[in-house]
Parts: sequence; C-alpha cells; structure tokens
Amino acid sequence: MASAARDLRYRNGRSASVDGNLARSLDFEVRERELRHAGEAPRRREAAREKPQVRSLPRVQLREAQHVAPLAVVGAVAAAALAVLLLLSYIQLTMLSSDMVKLRGELKALEKENVVLTTQYEQIYDLATVKAAAEAAGMTKPGASQVYYVDGSGGDAAVVYSQEAPGLLDGLRESLHHGIYAVVEYFD
Repeated sequence: MASAARDLRYRNGRSASVDGNLARSLDFEVRERELRHAGEAPRRREAAREKPQVRSLPRVQLREAQHVAPLAVVGAVAAAALAVLLLLSYIQLTMLSSDMVKLRGELKALEKENVVLTTQYEQIYDLATVKAAAEAAGMTKPGASQVYYVDGSGGDAAVVYSQEAPGLLDGLRESLHHGIYAVVEYFD
C-alpha cells in the first residue's frame, strides 16, 4: 500500500505535501485517488486482478521405457574396473613407499655399523696393536745371529731340452682331447 501511494505521488506530477509525520499518512494519495474515481465503473485491469487465476499444468507426455544399450553396460563395467585398478595401484604405491622408508632406516643402521667395523679394522692393522699381539704370542725381534743373507748377484740359468715334433695323428688326438676337456669343464 505504501509503494502504491509512493507511485501515485510521483506519477501525478505535482508534489503532494503531507502535514505532520509521513508514517501516519502514507496512504494519502491512495485515498485521494479513490475519492476522485468514486462513481466510475471498475477498470478491466482491476477486474482481472480480482478474478482468481487458475493455473493448469501442461500435460506431460511420457515415453516408453527404453532398453539399456549393451555398449553402455560394457562402458560402465570398464569404468568400474579402471577405478578398482586405480585403487589397487594406490595401495601398491603406499606399500612400496613404506618398504622404501624401512629400507632407508636399515641403510642408515648399516652405514653406522660400517663406520664401527671400519674403525675396528683400522685398529687391527695399527702397528702398535700388531706389535702387542705378536709379543703376546711369544714373537720377538730376530738377533744378529739369526739373520742370514743370500748373495743373489750371480746370474740365473735355465736349461731347455728339445722335444720331438708330434705327428699329425698325435696333434689331432691332442686337439680333440683339449676340446672335450674344455666342453666338460664348461658344463661343470
């Protein structure tokens, strides 16, 4: 009602002044309009508003149920299979990641053990440790009477005796013997 009064106030072109508070006289313009048109017949627009409108729903046309296409079923099954394979690959990836973490832990432990063993190895071949172990076993330094020197200034000599040249049959037999021996040695 207030919006109708406001619309009428601006449509008339004259500024309507209200005495007092606007909150009390918001429907001033509406009352004035009703007074001006008091004896007239109602207009069409107003009559149409008063008439209740009945809406009719559009008639829906139904179609018959269609059969499911075999290709659609195959596609749905393939999509489901791919989803399952994807889940399985994620599971496998998670398992491999956890195995990798375990192996890295083992690697760190083995590296620490390697450092300890390398240190022990170096201590074994430490000259002071070797000397202490030799003395504990009863070994002593040799004295001057226990050392013998060998004179190697003379030349070396070797004697080579000549052998008879083997015959053709002896060479074939020797070659066959070496061939069989090589095959047997390969498979052993």
